[in-house]
This record gives sequence, structure tokens and C-alpha cells, in this order.
Amino acid sequence: MRQRLLSILGGSVGNLIEWYDFYVYSAFSLYFAKAFFPSADPVVEQLNSAGVFALGFLIRPVGGWLMGLHADRHGRRAALTLSVALMCLGSLVIALCPTYERIGVWAPAVLLLARLLQGLSLGGEYGTSATYLSEVATSRHRGFFSSFQYVTLIMGQLLATVTLLVLQQVVLTEAELQSWGWRIPFLLGALLAVVGFAVRRDMVETQAFQHEAHAQARAHPLRELLRHPREIATVVGLTMGGTLAFYTYTVYMQKFLVNSVGLTREQSTRVSVSSLFVYMLLQPVFGWLSDKVGRRPVLMGFGILGTLCTVPLLTALTQTRDALTAFLLVMAALGILSGYTSINAVVKAELFPARIRALGVGLPYALTVSVFGGSAEYVATRLKLAGHESWFFWYVTAAIACSLAVYVFMRDTRDTSRITAEGESTASPRPLAPSQADDTGRAASG
Repeated sequence: MRQRLLSILGGSVGNLIEWYDFYVYSAFSLYFAKAFFPSADPVVEQLNSAGVFALGFLIRPVGGWLMGLHADRHGRRAALTLSVALMCLGSLVIALCPTYERIGVWAPAVLLLARLLQGLSLGGEYGTSATYLSEVATSRHRGFFSSFQYVTLIMGQLLATVTLLVLQQVVLTEAELQSWGWRIPFLLGALLAVVGFAVRRDMVETQAFQHEAHAQARAHPLRELLRHPREIATVVGLTMGGTLAFYTYTVYMQKFLVNSVGLTREQSTRVSVSSLFVYMLLQPVFGWLSDKVGRRPVLMGFGILGTLCTVPLLTALTQTRDALTAFLLVMAALGILSGYTSINAVVKAELFPARIRALGVGLPYALTVSVFGGSAEYVATRLKLAGHESWFFWYVTAAIACSLAVYVFMRDTRDTSRITAEGESTASPRPLAPSQADDTGRAASG
């Protein structure tokens, strides 16, 4: 158990750093949008920065494909190490990039390139870390331990928001943040990614991969994945509503509170920080619950409540001007969403055999997120600009309802888990043999 806990901690710390680096862009876009997209209309500036945010998601399926192949061929550790290195490079490029005033249209072009690097990294991070955490956990506690993927994901987002809060209220003035202060969190993210790289180099490999690495013959990974159409469709269906709701209530919510609710930037940041903190604590609770009652009932709870409550909650938010009321409404939405975020990673991992598990989790998930999650902020901002903001509320509701249909008909993966059936979590993860470690290290650096 000690070995498992250390492995989960190692995987989780790197995950936290990667998501911090990715979310800093959204947290600070209110300040740097003008530096890259100067305009007389602040909504247009935000629309342009949201467009780059969405484009960063379009590359995620490529990351899910490449990193999934890498993880299934060379090891989970090798892929996780490579992904955090790419994230470090993307953050460093943004931190040092000249503004539009100095290099003209090259500024948004460099920004886009950096976001594409980060999207490539994050596209591979999700599937590989979900696979790693699921494989090192015991079958009785797999939902609980796997929920720490979203604990660290939310913690990364929370750290990005806390960084904004500290810089806003303690360190810098509004003018300094607008001028150069927005570069600080990207520099910090690059430094943290170096730490993540070092931590992941010392992680042990999972028993499941080591067993599969000694297999005599393998089919082509993508061809093998296509032999599981039901599992692929399940990943897409259960992700659709959850990822759209997640990016609505976390990434987009801070701007929504400023532009639609009417809170100040400081109030919006405080609401985001406090709600994300409580939301983070809910993940292990729902993960533990799924180990007791099954994955499907927890997912259905999210699907039913999400379908019924999304429009009323978002409508009520637009009608309040009080920060405490806004916090309670956002917290209600995040409580419902926990039924999806806490266990979606383990559900996907339990669907696929070890030889294509990272690819099977990462690729269909990344495709779905790039369409629904990555575009959430852009679609919401575009509809607001067109004067039809409430249409976005119904769009989120419809996506959750589609996912609910999948939850109703899917099998409960707690009872039909491929990980348990293959006996892959009965032994503790062990370090690689010296020759394997060298091969994995070369694969990660290459």
C-alpha cells in the first residue's frame, strides 16, 4: 500500500503542475488579452483569447493519439514525463513572448504555437494519468484513488486562481498586472514543470504495463482500438455532457461572473477560489461512494440533476449581484458535476484492455473534449455577443441529457472492470529492471 500511495502521489503531483500551466492562460486572459489582441471592445479581446484557448483543444486528439501510443508501447511513466516537458516549453514561450505592439501579428501567432504545444501535452496527459492511477490502485479502492486525478486537476486550476488573487490584491497594481505582471504565473508554471519532470522520472512503472510489455505479439494499436466500438462510443457519450459542464462551471465561470453577473474581478476571483476548493474536496467522497454503490448510479445522479438544474442555476446566477449567493449557486452546480468528474477517468480505464488502455482512454476523450469542452468559452462568449446568452444554458443541458442516455444503458464498470478481470491490480507496482528503465528513459527523452 505504501508503494501504491507513493506512485499515486508521484502521478498526481505532475498532473497538478500540468493543469496549473494550462489554466493560467484562462485565469489571466483578462489581463493579457489586450497585449496580443488590441481592440476598443473588451468583449472582442476576450473572444479572440477564447478562440486561441479553443484552438489549443483542437490539437488534444493528436496528443491523445501520440501519447497514448507512447504510453502503451514504452510505458506510462515515459509518456507522463514527456507530456510535462512539453507543457514546460509552452509556458516558457508564453512568458517570454513579445506583445502585439512590438512584433505585430507575430505575437498572437507565437501565442497560438505555445497553446498548441500545451494542448498536445494535455491531450496525452489525461489518458495516461487516468490509466496509471487506475492500474496502481486496488480494485476495492479504485474509484477513491482514481478520483485524485481530478483532485490534482482542480488543485492546479485552484493554484492558478490563487496566484491571480495574490497578484491582484497583494503584490501588483491593476496597471502592473495589465502591463507585465501577467507573465509571472507563466514563468512560475515553467519552473514547476521542471519539478514535475524530475518527480516523474523517479516514478515506478505499473504492473499492468510490465506484464503487457512481455507479450509476444501485438496488433496495430489503432486497429486494435477500432475492435472496441462500443467502448469508444461509451467514452464519447459519457464525456460529452460532463466536459461541457466542467468547462462552463470552472474555466468560463470566472468571466461569466464578471461579464454576465456583474461582480468585480476581485469578487469573481474569490468566488472561484472558494468554490473550487470545496469542489476539490468532494472528489474523493464521490470516488469512495462509487466503490460502494457502483459507478453507474453516481453518473446517473449527475445526468439527472444536471439535465434538470442547469438552466435554473445559470439563470439564477445572471439575476443575482451578491457574491455569497453566486458562490452558493456555483457550489450547487459543482456538487452535481462531482458525480461525473470524480469517476469518469476510472470508468474509461476500466473499459479497455491494458495493451490499448492509454490510447483507448485518451483519444476518444480528447476528441470529445476538443469539440465540447474546448469550445465552451468561445460558444458562450459568441452567444452573449449576439444577445442570446440563455441559448448557451440550453446547449449545456442538451449535452448532459445526451450523456444521461449513455449512463442509463451502459454497464457498471465497477463490476465488469477489465483491470480486475485481467488481474492487473493484484500486485503492487514495482520498479523497472535496469534495461527496461534505460529503454523507457530513452523513449521519454526521444
